[in-house]
Amino acid sequence: MEAMKAKVGERVIKACMCVIALISVAVLLTVVGYIFFYGMHAISPGFLLKSPDYTALDRGGILPQIIGSLCLLGVCLLFAVPLGIASGIYLAEYATENVITKSVRFFVECLAGIPSIVIGLFGLIFLVYYLGFGPSLLSGGLALGFMILPWTVRASEEAIKAVPDSYREASLALGASKWQTVRGVVLKSAYPGIITGILLGAGKAIGEAAVILLTTGGLVTYLPHSLLDDVGALPVYIYMVLTVVPASRAVAESYAFGASLVLISIFMLISVFAMSLRNRYVRRMSVIRG
Repeated sequence: MEAMKAKVGERVIKACMCVIALISVAVLLTVVGYIFFYGMHAISPGFLLKSPDYTALDRGGILPQIIGSLCLLGVCLLFAVPLGIASGIYLAEYATENVITKSVRFFVECLAGIPSIVIGLFGLIFLVYYLGFGPSLLSGGLALGFMILPWTVRASEEAIKAVPDSYREASLALGASKWQTVRGVVLKSAYPGIITGILLGAGKAIGEAAVILLTTGGLVTYLPHSLLDDVGALPVYIYMVLTVVPASRAVAESYAFGASLVLISIFMLISVFAMSLRNRYVRRMSVIRG
């Protein structure tokens, strides 16, 4: 009798988890489908290849915003990824468990929870004004790097910790040094988890508006030619179109949905590329171990 009740309870829990998972997928598909339906009306070659015309949206496009978003993401990742992975290696492989290490982890987790507007304010005061970078690609990219750095650190640390100790012991037994073991064995095994963390950070960075709005240019209509140039971005364009640019509500919403669809498409392409790279690496490692 008790065994039957346990089986029934297990089935109920399984069914509930399945329903919750389906609801999550349905919410995602609803949001993406809604944006796709309303955004497709604005998508055209001119919209993708022209510069914005903020006096008449229907004559302009979002090319500088697309390029600007990719440039900001590139600067952000170039800053945050090496620093985050190095910090994760230190915390997982070299740091001893003491008050200092625990404090570092605590402050990293606190940094992950800081509102983006606060990161943007810090970027405005420190990068734009104090360091003199001005509203620029460099200021925006570094500020975004500050925002995603804790994600990269924690993802790298957890991925490295998940590597079995037997891998390290086998490498050390063959005469490899600590660093050779970390670089040649541990990091290669932790690569999929690190990629996932970087991808999550990239998704957060490419869709951020508050940080970019405070550290880069606003109504930008040209491509950046250096790190110190003003730069446009899709999230800022969406905000400006809906709140600042004089246009009818229907036109503004149409172009905002179009820019949102492009933004989602860019992130989807980055995600597919990263996942394909990760899965290919996992398969190759499986063949080597087999």
